[in-house]
Amino acid sequence: MNCSNCGHFNDGGKFCVKCGHKLQEEAAVSQAAAASEYQPQPQPAYAPQQPNQRVRQAKKVSKSFFSYFAEGIKNPTATAQAAGESQFVNALITVILYALSIPIMLYVGWKLLLIQFVRSMFKLPIISEELAPSDMEDFNTGADLIKATDINSIIHFNFTDFVFKQGIFIFIGLAIIIGATYVAAKFGKVDVSFKEFFSRFGTFLIIPTALLLIGLVLAFLHVEYFSYFMNFGLLSIFLVVPFTIASFKQNGTNGLDRIYSTLIVYVVITIVLTFIANGLGEEAKTIITRMGNSSELNDLF
Repeated sequence: MNCSNCGHFNDGGKFCVKCGHKLQEEAAVSQAAAASEYQPQPQPAYAPQQPNQRVRQAKKVSKSFFSYFAEGIKNPTATAQAAGESQFVNALITVILYALSIPIMLYVGWKLLLIQFVRSMFKLPIISEELAPSDMEDFNTGADLIKATDINSIIHFNFTDFVFKQGIFIFIGLAIIIGATYVAAKFGKVDVSFKEFFSRFGTFLIIPTALLLIGLVLAFLHVEYFSYFMNFGLLSIFLVVPFTIASFKQNGTNGLDRIYSTLIVYVVITIVLTFIANGLGEEAKTIITRMGNSSELNDLF
């Protein structure tokens, strides 16, 4: 090693052969410097990837909603009376489910509704007296063929156009009904915020929504009884209105009587349902027109 004092190279030993400087201390310093130079750098600890914030929020909302929905079916009155502004999001999801389940059910089960309609026409005395038993057998054979055929693809019945357009239309109608019910409650001297009122209305809407969802499952399974659940779910809106109004306490006796409040909202509901029925009727006309103009469908039958 080289002597740090005079620079002379020494093969070994403790002292420099030229100047006598001690070499052992120099070796220790060199080794320490080399050790510090080549000391491995600490590796950063592995940080586990944090789950997406939106995913966690979605899981939290869905868990809260399912618990709220189940409780609303089990104890509808108590759950509705306990629903405050904190349940606004859950009530909004219920209203959206109610609005979307109807057009989805109609999209999936319109063939069954058409079969039910024709079958009911056959049962009319004027028509049934002129039909031979073989005509009914032919109809049942054709009905089975319709059930087994994906006519939506033949007549190009678009899911997005029908479901979302009618779903938005029904949601707007529900918003009008809720708004009219809230105004009627305010005329009845009910002191409540709109968010709290909406939460309670949406909670009372849980059972009608559950009926529609059951009907939707039956429609997917091609069970003709789905239409009964759809009708019950639609007509239940006439019960949600008085239940919601009656669940709040009036401040004083000078407000509008609850009976008159309910009747006024019933008029609004009737108008809204009429518009919805007209919209669905226009869609039905479109379907029938496409069926008549479809060469593929004519070849099928």
